[in-house]
Amino acid sequence: MSTLLVDDPETLASLRRMEENESIHRHRLTGVRSVLVILSSAAMVYDVDALRQKITAAYPNASVFFWTTSGHAYGDHPPSKLDLIIDFSPPGVRQGLFFSRKVRRRGKTVVGRNAGLFRKSSYDMIYDERSKQVTVPQDRFHRERWVQKEVLALAGVSMVETGNPTVDLAKVIALELPPLAHST
Repeated sequence: MSTLLVDDPETLASLRRMEENESIHRHRLTGVRSVLVILSSAAMVYDVDALRQKITAAYPNASVFFWTTSGHAYGDHPPSKLDLIIDFSPPGVRQGLFFSRKVRRRGKTVVGRNAGLFRKSSYDMIYDERSKQVTVPQDRFHRERWVQKEVLALAGVSMVETGNPTVDLAKVIALELPPLAHST
């Protein structure tokens, strides 16, 4: 966190978002022309078009392709060699025994979750939601949103929410204003 001492919660939230966005930009890769996203079977937090838009915002010249968790193409078929693979496959999903190695062979850089056999040794960057240092929400949809956002951050794709509603301070501000002078 920054060294500024700020009491305003809105300013603190904005500073946290800025620091989070800077750390995401540090993970950004160079020369990415093709991206494969393996969709989660647990929950579709971001739709395909939103993911494509966010990934092309991070990597402007990239073509984005999608696979289902079982490894079938969702839309256009990806090329055999890819620059970046983002794997959202959740723990406990039914996949082939060597699915992670098959994915590794196709991609130059592979980012994903620690969800199955050989992932820690095969993938370049892993987000481990089962780690004791990480507290993940218990609700399934919120957990998937949290984890997918973290995996995208490891891949250099920014999913920082900026449209969250803030607390309505209209009454508080009005009470703090000085009384109006009456003109006669």
